[in-house]
Amino acid sequence: MRILLTNDDGIHAPGIVSLHTALEGLGDRWTAAPLTVQSATGHGITYTNPLMVEPVQVTKNFGGMAVDGRPADCVKLAIRNLWPEHFGENERPDLTISGMNSGANVGINILYSGTVAAAIESAFLGVPAIAVSLYLRDRNHIYWDRAAAIAREVIDKILATRPLTAHEVLNVNVPAIESADAPMPPIRVVSMNAAPLLEGFDRRVSPAGQVYYWAAGEGMQFTSTREGSDVDVLRQQCVTVTPLSYAMTDDDRLDEWRSSLE
Repeated sequence: MRILLTNDDGIHAPGIVSLHTALEGLGDRWTAAPLTVQSATGHGITYTNPLMVEPVQVTKNFGGMAVDGRPADCVKLAIRNLWPEHFGENERPDLTISGMNSGANVGINILYSGTVAAAIESAFLGVPAIAVSLYLRDRNHIYWDRAAAIAREVIDKILATRPLTAHEVLNVNVPAIESADAPMPPIRVVSMNAAPLLEGFDRRVSPAGQVYYWAAGEGMQFTSTREGSDVDVLRQQCVTVTPLSYAMTDDDRLDEWRSSLE
C-alpha cells in the first residue's frame, strides 16, 4: 500500500511526525503537507498565487514536500502532479491519511477543519482517505506517540474490515490521552453533532485607536450536544469514527422544491 500523508498543522507539526512513525509497516509513506500552519482554513484552495513547493527534512526519519498553500491544495497538487512526478505517470496513492491534528475535529468543526478538508479533497479525487485528530484537554501535556499508536490501531481495524472505496472518507478522533501508557479506548461509530459553537468575539482597541475583534471561545463548547453524537462520545473517552460525504445535496427536499419551482 502507498500512503499520501498530509495535515493542516504544517509539515513541522509533532502530530504528523508521530503519525508517520506510527504508520511504519502499513505501507510506503510519502508526505505533502503545508509549509505553515493552516488550521481552520476549511476547504479553501489557492487560485491567484503560485504554490511554491520544496523538499524538507523535519527529523532524521521524517521529511516530505512542503507546499506553501492550504491542506486541500496539498492533496490536489500531490495527486494531480507531485505523486505522478515522483512515482510515474498515471500513478496514484492507495490511501490518504490526514493528521494527526492538534485538537478534535467533531461537530461543526468538521466544516472548518483543514485536516478533514484534505481528506475530503482526496476522496473527491478518487483516493479514499482517513482524517485523524486528537482531542486536547491539556495542551501542556500531550502524548503524541501514544495517541498516534492508538490511531494506527484504529486505522488497522478500519482497513481490516474491507477495502475502502475510491470516494470514501472517514473522520477519526482520538480522545484526550493522559499518559504515555494510556490503554486503548473503545471505538464508536457515530454521527456528527449538528449544533453551533458557543463562541463570540472580544472587542479590543489597538494602541493606534483602531477597533478590532479577537475570536473567543473553546472549540469543544456547543449550544447543544446530542446524545450519542461524535462530541458526546469523544467526551466519554472513546475513539469516534464518522463516515463523511462531500455530496451536499439535501435529497429529502428535492421533490418539494421541484414541485414548487419546475
